[in-house]
Amino acid sequence: RKAQRGSRSPRPGVPLTIGAKCGPVTITIACTLLFLVGVAGNVMTILVVSKYRDMRTTTNLYLCSMAVSDLLIFLCMPLDLYRMWRYRPWRFGDALCKLFQFVSESCTYSTILNITALSVERYLAICFPLRAKALVTKRRVRALILLLWTVSLLSAGPVFVMVGVERDSMGPTNFTLGMNETEFFLEVGDTRECKMTHYAVESGLMGAMVWLSSVFFFMPVFCLTVLYSLIGRRLWQRHRETNSSSRVAHRDKSNRQTIKMLVVVVLAFVLCWLPFHVGRYLQFRSLDAPSPLLSILSEYCSLVSVVLFYLSAAINPILYNTMSWKYRGAAARLFGLTDSQTSRGRTASSMKADGLNGWTESTVSF
Repeated sequence: RKAQRGSRSPRPGVPLTIGAKCGPVTITIACTLLFLVGVAGNVMTILVVSKYRDMRTTTNLYLCSMAVSDLLIFLCMPLDLYRMWRYRPWRFGDALCKLFQFVSESCTYSTILNITALSVERYLAICFPLRAKALVTKRRVRALILLLWTVSLLSAGPVFVMVGVERDSMGPTNFTLGMNETEFFLEVGDTRECKMTHYAVESGLMGAMVWLSSVFFFMPVFCLTVLYSLIGRRLWQRHRETNSSSRVAHRDKSNRQTIKMLVVVVLAFVLCWLPFHVGRYLQFRSLDAPSPLLSILSEYCSLVSVVLFYLSAAINPILYNTMSWKYRGAAARLFGLTDSQTSRGRTASSMKADGLNGWTESTVSF
């Protein structure tokens, strides 16, 4: 029975074998705070980009797409917390079980693809500015974002087969009241659970999904490492050129600030998601060769990953606000804390100066 309860979905979720000593109350409080911060921050990002024309750059379109993805992830949080406190019986039907985990999986893929596409754009804008001026337009970026979402949804499609509501065949058949580890009463006889299906495990579909999610994580991370290394080398070469004009120096300073922020965003994403992929691999290995140690390590990795999962969806607006003066200014305008006319005049003059320096709109960012 414990093995059945340990079978989890392909996306990060609270382990279903958590005991009261593992702190479900602490996890719930942390996730609730992240929900409030994340929803407010991501809504503000969408409003800032959509309301102010000077903020509708191609870079910010990617960030806005990531904000939409993060908001959808937070919509799934209540069901995750419900599964933590009452893992069985699952009372919301098979369709909702599949849907909320599909949404989380596809949004995860969308986020990493948007980060990668944004980094490629930054690479082109810095290393090949003339080519970027011709290739990178708002219309093409919107089309690419739509394509990235389509790829994400299709890649997460197997979740509809892998996850479902199943009963524990080893469980009791009579309906009685029992006490679970979190000290909540539940019907022992009703063993309906939203989890990985037996078909997914026995057919090898779970293993294929583990490898797919690993490819979606580690390949983009490798590409991002290469891209930012090339960008850093290019900026360093420009910095060392003694004949650089003041215009080029100003442009490179702006680019360094943008790249610094994006690197922090990428590092935050990697650190937040690494424990989940480690836990998923350990869980997959424990199915092939059952081991108490692997099971324990998998559960504790899952404990950490569920909080980091929602932290990754909440942290980006905080990073934007901390590292970008332009975002802070737009957010202040949104809440009426600064004079809109003055801010617009400053932005217009800044954009005009950028135009004189040879910059395109695609290179202006937070």
